[in-house]
Amino acid sequence: MKTTGHTTRVAPLAGLLALVVVGATPRAADDFRPVQSPLPVPPPPGAIVLFGDGSEGEPKFTAMSGGAIDWPVVDGALEVARTKQAANHIVSTVTFRDADIHAEFMVSPEEHGNSGLYIHGHYEMQIYDSFGTDPPTEQDEGSLYRFAPPLVNAARPAGDWQVYDIRYTAPRRDASGAVITPGSITAWLNGTKVQDGIEFTEPRSPYVPYKHGVTEHLRNVEKRLVSTGEGPLFLQDHRSPTRFRNVWIVPR
Repeated sequence: MKTTGHTTRVAPLAGLLALVVVGATPRAADDFRPVQSPLPVPPPPGAIVLFGDGSEGEPKFTAMSGGAIDWPVVDGALEVARTKQAANHIVSTVTFRDADIHAEFMVSPEEHGNSGLYIHGHYEMQIYDSFGTDPPTEQDEGSLYRFAPPLVNAARPAGDWQVYDIRYTAPRRDASGAVITPGSITAWLNGTKVQDGIEFTEPRSPYVPYKHGVTEHLRNVEKRLVSTGEGPLFLQDHRSPTRFRNVWIVPR
C-alpha cells in the first residue's frame, strides 16, 4: 500500500503558524504549529515576506549575478525559469541566521518536479515529485538532501499546492570559519513532521550554488555567511517549472 503521510485538512486560520516576532524570545519547537491547509495562508506578525501572492510588490530576490530575476509570475506564483545547466536559482535579498521559514510550492511532473529550498545556500530541503513513494529516500520530498530522508512521506501529487514550515538553527563557526556547533532543522511538510532536529555541520551536496554556477556576487554572499553566520534563502532551479508563493521568514 502506498504511504502518503497526508494529514487532515483544517481551515486556514486554524492552521496558521505560531511563529516568533522579530526580537522576541524564541518559542519552543512544540509551539511552532505548521500549516496543514493547501490554501494560501497570510504571514504572521513579524514575518519578512520574500514573495506573496503576486500582488504584494516585487519579490525580494536577485539572480545569482546580483541582478534582476527572470522568473515569471504565473497565476500569482513565481515559476522557475529553467536553464540547461540547472543553475538559475534566485537568492533572497534578506539574510538571517536562525529563522522560521514558510514556503508554499507546486511541483510539476516535468523532470520529476525537482527543486528545493537552499537554506543559506548550503542545506537543501528537497522538493521532488514523491507522491506515494514508500519508503522515501534522501532524494525525495521532505529530505534534508545528503543528510537524512524524511521521517514519513507527506508529499502531495504533482499539481497540488504544498507547504514547507521549517525551524532552522544555523551552525556556529569559529574565527577561521570552521563549524564548532552543529546546526539543526525541524521541518513539516503539509503539516506532517518530516525532520526532527536533524543536525548538520558542513554542507555535503556538490551542487550547492557556491560551487555550481558560482558568480562573484555569490562569492561575496558566502564570505559574509562565513564571517557573520547570516545568509539568504535560495529557491532552486533544477530544470522543472516549480511554482512558489507565500514565501516568508521570521528571524529568531
